[in-house]
This record gives sequence, C-alpha cells and structure tokens, in this order.
Amino acid sequence: MSRHLTVLGCGTMGRAILGGLHADGVADGWTVRATVRHADRAARLARDLGWVTVSTDNLEAARGADVVVLATKPQIARGVLTADGMEDALRDTLVVSLCAGVRLSQLEAWAPSARHIRAMPNTPALIREGMTVLSPGSAATSDDLALAESIFAAVGRVRVLDEIHLDAVTGLSGSGPAFASVIVDALADGGVMMGLPRDVATELAAQTLQGTARMVLQTDIHPAALRDQVTTPAGCTIAGLFMMEEGRVRSTMARTVQEAATVAAGLGCGPDDPGPTGGRR
Repeated sequence: MSRHLTVLGCGTMGRAILGGLHADGVADGWTVRATVRHADRAARLARDLGWVTVSTDNLEAARGADVVVLATKPQIARGVLTADGMEDALRDTLVVSLCAGVRLSQLEAWAPSARHIRAMPNTPALIREGMTVLSPGSAATSDDLALAESIFAAVGRVRVLDEIHLDAVTGLSGSGPAFASVIVDALADGGVMMGLPRDVATELAAQTLQGTARMVLQTDIHPAALRDQVTTPAGCTIAGLFMMEEGRVRSTMARTVQEAATVAAGLGCGPDDPGPTGGRR
C-alpha cells in the first residue's frame, strides 16, 4: 500500500532517516516530502535526495501525509503545529516528534487532530548505527507504533519506553555521541603523547570504543566483567584504571548525562510553562 511520509524541518537527523529508509528499501513506493526553512537549502536538498520532493511550505507538505516526522528545533515546534490550516492538514495523521523536551501532552494540545509518538534518535543514524527510543501518545495505535519502529529500525536499534524516561534518554544516547567523541579524542591524545601518529591514534581509539561497544551488545556481558577480562594483577591496565579513578572519570561522565538530561527537560518549555529547568536552553 502506498504511503505518504513528510519530514518537517529536514536537517541532519531528517536526512539520516530518509537515507536509511531509502537504503533499506522501506520507503519503496512511498511518496516522500521534506521541508526546510530557506529556498536555497530546499534546492540543494532536492538535488541530493532526488527521490524526495523538497519545499519551504510546511502546510502543503503535511497535507495528505500518513506520517509526519517533526524534526524542527524544539523552540519552534509549537509554531509549526499551530499554524493556520495545520490542524486540518494533520487530521488522522501519525506525527512522530524528534523534538527534545517537547512532551506528548504539548503535542496533543497543539495538534489534537493527530496521533503522536515521541522519538529520540541520535546522529549515528547517519551510518545506520543509531539508537532510537519511542514513546507513544494516548491515541497512538499498535499499528502506529509498529510503523514508527520500522522507520527507525532502518537506521539502527529501537526501544519503546514510557515518556517519563525520554529526558534521560536524551541526555544519554541523544547527547552521547558528543560525549563519546570527547573520549575518543582524549584517548587519541594519549596515544600521540606516547609517540603515535595522530591518524593512527585516532583509528586505534575509535575502533577500540566501537569494538568494546559491540562486545557489550552482542555478548550481554556486563561492562565491568569485560573490563576485568583485560585487567591483570600489577599490570598496565589496572595502573591506567587507577588514573581514571583519580580523575573521577566515572562520576564525571554520570553527572554529564544527568546535566544533559536536566537541560533536555526544559527545551520544549516557554516562559508560560517553565518546566523543571525554567525553560533553560
């Protein structure tokens, strides 16, 4: 059955999703539209994604859509969903919001004629190694959830959790690629300090993190157990681990996720709805 998919605000994440759908063949036979804010960007995106119709008109792009992916910045989501004519355009449509901090209750108030699912993907979706967590709204059906899962499965792993967890998800996996990049860079710096060429050190650090992460996912062995496998008495690894503990790396990383999650909770809040962080951005 032919479906119509629209991505409103097609930036990095929107392009990643569309690329994954195209590569996986999930969107074969679909009518796909996307919007951006400026005409020159629309022209470039249309050239890059020849199978997608790109415009700057959110209302026209949403009309007739079965699924609308809301990929705008959280601060402008309300304006997009409450624009003149949008309620009719979204009637009986599944809206999947990628907007961090914008709650289901807000989405349902701004677009009451639609069914809603919140999604929090991350940037490794660009290489189809993403992690997405979905939280369905009160009107979303099991078919809606299955459809959303199929869309995001094209770009990585998918989990379904209650909305109460979405801010923590945002702080951990949504912001996590930035934190992991800092770790890769820091490890590479250590290699350079000890004489390795920069490109070699970066490759070693990145592949080590990738391989370790895959071991966790594929073996179900606790990370602490994997750590112990390479930590021999009086060896070099335990010496390095003591340096990490001295630098409070573990507590710093945990607090990093906590702070990111706290800020994420306020991203969708305005001055009349300050939320847990007072609307802090």
